[in-house]
Amino acid sequence: RRSNAVRALSAAAAAGALLVAPAEVSAFAPATRLARTVPLASPSHSRLFAEGGRDKRPEDASASDPNPGGLSEWSTGSDDGDSPSNSGGFLDTLQAWAQSPEGRGDIQTYFFSLTLALVLRVAIIEPRYIPSLSMYPTFDVGDQLAVEKVTKRLRPFERREVVVFNPPQAFKDIVGSSRTGKEALIKRIVAVGGDEVEVKNGGRLYVNGQLQDEPYTAENAEYEFGPVEVPFGNVLVLGDNRNHSLDGHIWGYLPVENVIGRACFVYWPPWHLGSEGLY
Repeated sequence: RRSNAVRALSAAAAAGALLVAPAEVSAFAPATRLARTVPLASPSHSRLFAEGGRDKRPEDASASDPNPGGLSEWSTGSDDGDSPSNSGGFLDTLQAWAQSPEGRGDIQTYFFSLTLALVLRVAIIEPRYIPSLSMYPTFDVGDQLAVEKVTKRLRPFERREVVVFNPPQAFKDIVGSSRTGKEALIKRIVAVGGDEVEVKNGGRLYVNGQLQDEPYTAENAEYEFGPVEVPFGNVLVLGDNRNHSLDGHIWGYLPVENVIGRACFVYWPPWHLGSEGLY
């Protein structure tokens, strides 16, 4: 009888376990499979019920999560950008570039170009800008032209050539020191050393007694000048706009050593491009 009672109690307990198991997991799973795969009283379940239905995080949760919040890898310094990794960044980058083969090549190219430009500017050719109408119609205000400096050492100056020069002392005495500074002037040579020059007969130019054909002038001069003889080592220069030019008929002769160079061509604006009227 006792063994029969024990077997009856065991069967009843098993039946009760089968009836409770589906309600804990899912109402759609077979009771026998769930009873085999899902433990009814696991350690986590025991802790869950013991702590009021919430699974609390362990106190050392940060040890199990190497990057809590997902932000620790974004910044290693302060928010204002003053972290040690940023200090001197530009100088370090510049130094690294200068020491690289590409940087050294760029530096060499830069200094070579600069040296070549300076040599060209000082000894061979330089740009000039026309600020006034004293040489109109050959040049207009704003024209930019190239002035070459080589041929002045190779051949003497000739009549009709347009030259750029540093003003002589007589010019400075007339206009005062406030206007001169580093100012350079541009005029046309009308006579060289040893020539006899005269402006007469309605403002026409005569050199050594011969009337000069000057298609580049704006109009005949409204003054008379000479006759005078140009000293050797000097030239006489006049503006093509004869009545609106402060030139040699006022301040005298130009020493040839004051000449910077010959105007060779206009390069700006494009519609004035060329060398017409410069020789």
